Amino acid sequence: MPESDPNIPKLFMNRFTVDYAAPFQRHLNRLEVEIAQEDYRHLKQVELLDAPPAEEDFTGMQEITSRLLRTTQNNYNRALLQRLGIRVYLDVPNYHVYYRLPDRTIRFSPLWRERILTRFLGHRPAVDSGWKPCPPVLPGCECRYLPDVAGGVFLLRRAAQQAEGLAVLTATHGPYDPHTFEVALYFMRAGKARAAIVNLGFAGREPLTDENLEKLKSWGVPLNPSNIDVIYPYADAAGHPYCYKLEEGLRRNIAYIGGPAPALIIDIHGCVGTHPEDSRLIVGLGGFPPYPRLDSLGRCEERSGVVHLFPQSSYRLGLGLLRDLSDEIYLQFCEGAHRCYHLAMLGGLQLIGRRLDPHQEAQSLLAGEERSFLPGEDIRWLPGAGGNALQRIEARKLHENTVCLHVEIPTRVRRKMALRLSEMGINASLDSSSL
Repeated sequence: MPESDPNIPKLFMNRFTVDYAAPFQRHLNRLEVEIAQEDYRHLKQVELLDAPPAEEDFTGMQEITSRLLRTTQNNYNRALLQRLGIRVYLDVPNYHVYYRLPDRTIRFSPLWRERILTRFLGHRPAVDSGWKPCPPVLPGCECRYLPDVAGGVFLLRRAAQQAEGLAVLTATHGPYDPHTFEVALYFMRAGKARAAIVNLGFAGREPLTDENLEKLKSWGVPLNPSNIDVIYPYADAAGHPYCYKLEEGLRRNIAYIGGPAPALIIDIHGCVGTHPEDSRLIVGLGGFPPYPRLDSLGRCEERSGVVHLFPQSSYRLGLGLLRDLSDEIYLQFCEGAHRCYHLAMLGGLQLIGRRLDPHQEAQSLLAGEERSFLPGEDIRWLPGAGGNALQRIEARKLHENTVCLHVEIPTRVRRKMALRLSEMGINASLDSSSL
């Protein structure tokens, strides 16, 4: 029986071709890798194995060759796998991927995931770890690993008596957005969040470093780095994208954390600003249905094209917490496809801005890439994508008044927060040693 085509939303389909004469020309991730200088060395490790696994070892893995060939968005990489006769296997419990060539085997290991599990749990569990005390980086907190077919999920929580009324953090693209994990740890350590839910798996788009690509090239497997969805699969066996994993599993993960339904969920992402020193946070409330209404966010006034918003309490709480990251915060959302808002936050948490039609005003920072910005303000346009909409739908099944803030944090701010977290640890160590 022939397999049906995967159901990948149009939002995530990038229809492009790759120049066979220039297979290492980047097409996607150019902003992150080449302009913002994001550091992806922590993501994956590539090894040419001295000896391939035994046949019975491969039998215990999941062969994903046909799935990758069917769903990859990079024609060059698809043809490369076919031409070299590569069979691809996923070791689900360890989340390793094996490229099995006729004469050799290459292994891809999720370095970032393994470091987090080892750091917090002392080993890399293949099953539910149960709740364990966190290391000194998060005193008074617990952590837990939950397995799934795509790398698993990592949970953090504070003691119940300390958590009342605090936000829940989600890091849905944990490995892909450098230092979002450190941002989550900062909020937990500072007592500003009750729990954090972190994706440990890939969604198929995470780039390889140039060093790893050079290794593969020397081994005769010159993958194109524009979309590396032929390593860790973008879609599951049914063709459903893994990039929705945390949003769709929100209620399950909240149940594991325990306690009442959260009034506030802060979904943290990494973005690239419009210039290297960009420190502006974009807080999105929705760019896709179900659309929020301006008058549901608080008291609003509009005079001569200028919109004033005085947000209600849950939004004020969330915006106030985000001030730890940056003093420059902008709120973006849509009431419909052509009726959207861009508002700047002022000192008293009130917001001021304007209405706009992104179909007329938003442009892409780079030709051929959906990396929108508003040229008039020279700022990214990031009101929230499909995953943000799914999270809001799932959150309302927990409680109809739960507020979800989709926060895009530029590279410079994430690096700053990673340094601040390190400073907190150093200061705590010095205080302890002086007792």
